[in-house]
Amino acid sequence: MDAKPKTDAEPKSAILFVCLGNICRSPLAEGVFGAVVEERRQAHRFVLDSAGTGDWHAGEAPDPRSIAVAARYGIDISGQSARRVAEPDFSRFDLILGMDRSNVQNLRRIAPAEAHGRIHLYLDYALGTMRDVPDPYCGDADGFEKVYRMIREASEALSTRLAG
Repeated sequence: MDAKPKTDAEPKSAILFVCLGNICRSPLAEGVFGAVVEERRQAHRFVLDSAGTGDWHAGEAPDPRSIAVAARYGIDISGQSARRVAEPDFSRFDLILGMDRSNVQNLRRIAPAEAHGRIHLYLDYALGTMRDVPDPYCGDADGFEKVYRMIREASEALSTRLAG
């Protein structure tokens, strides 16, 4: 008898959040979505990561302003480390969410054709709105707060969408 052992483990969804340099928006999205699914007792269902389409900040911690805005809401993203999207990501992740249309365009340009269906604009996929999460890098702390609120709303909607 070749019966497979029973397991209570649910299948996990692997989600990659992507922005330009992986120091502002995508680490914040990874941290906020992680906090939302933790609050909803769904964290065990997900594998989360973030990356950038560029490698300028590889190995660096998130921007101090992203760390600060996350910390204001009880989320610690300080241990994350920037990296560039790599070829294995396109098969490893079930869902690849670009923070803006330029990120999505760059991802589709470098991804194998079979991965294109897993690459989406974050706010469009989560909220059904074709808006970018703006890059707050060249702005002030208010821009990071605005980005946090957008990401929080999208993370709650994404969690609800994926729970079904």
